[in-house]
Amino acid sequence: MSKHRIGIVGLGMALKPHLKSLEELPERVEIAACFTPSAERRKAFAAANKHPVVDTLDAILADRSIDAVLLLTPPTTHLELVEQCAKAGKHVLLEKPTDVSAERAAKAVEAMEKAGKTFAIMLQHRFRDASQKLRAVIQSGELGALVSASASIRWWRTPEYFAQPGRGMKARDGGGVLITQAIHTLDLFQSLTGPIAKVTAFARTSPQRTIDTEDMVAGGIEFENGAIGAIDATTTAYPGFPERIEIAFEKGTAALVAETLDIYYRDGRHDHHEGEVSKSGGADPMAFPNDAHKALIVDFLDAIDGKREPLVSGRESLKVMRLIEALLRSAEEGKAVAIT
Repeated sequence: MSKHRIGIVGLGMALKPHLKSLEELPERVEIAACFTPSAERRKAFAAANKHPVVDTLDAILADRSIDAVLLLTPPTTHLELVEQCAKAGKHVLLEKPTDVSAERAAKAVEAMEKAGKTFAIMLQHRFRDASQKLRAVIQSGELGALVSASASIRWWRTPEYFAQPGRGMKARDGGGVLITQAIHTLDLFQSLTGPIAKVTAFARTSPQRTIDTEDMVAGGIEFENGAIGAIDATTTAYPGFPERIEIAFEKGTAALVAETLDIYYRDGRHDHHEGEVSKSGGADPMAFPNDAHKALIVDFLDAIDGKREPLVSGRESLKVMRLIEALLRSAEEGKAVAIT
């Protein structure tokens, strides 16, 4: 295993679980440089942390000893920053979403693939213990074929959350509840069920917020194998509830509530896995353990060392980007939309 010198770009709200995870991997990672365009934020970070802070992005990109960059910047900046990293020959781990549209996300993927560098997206719910246990059972064939499935993300975000400059606005976030909050669950959901072929959806902005993105989405879905299901996503459900995935198969049903898993087999068996408590569906978006972040970072580093694709590669992330765009397009056009 190699030890990698990593540069961090972006020192905002998303930093906490990433930084903690990197610090817990001293044998694999050296935090070589940290940067944000805000001089005030750089100063505050330097006062609270021991890691080197630089005044320009170029200081990271030009440093040949830095082989990977962790990008934690607003979604609208992702494509351009990924392209700069690719040109500089850096591997990239990018905070979700890949970008604000599937088209821009695909361009970022192409830039990294052309450069021959590893590109991973922080969609860490796939790395939760319960998620991995369920994936193994599904892949074993013990539950049989998919029959129906649903994903419910009924979260709450406070007025203070939306009072942050640009929060919930397309110009800053690129989208609302789907791309900002529900994307984690939707990515995990689709990775467990298999491809979604068609969606029919409604999307609204609740009257309690002055934002220009959706904070309520309800959709019907059809899977490639003919199974059907539903997606329900909102940030209006006070006080916020754990995200829930339910998948019915021929031989049983799995219920994944945040990090707790129950599998009910038709032969009478019941498997239960009690997971970590996550409160990120409520007032504090960062109220969750960093274990899954850390596991995804390890997979990213292993992918670099093993010259393989990471589990949640840039190309893999295009699936959830296309799902989100299909849901919003269906809501806008008032008709079913096929996912191609």
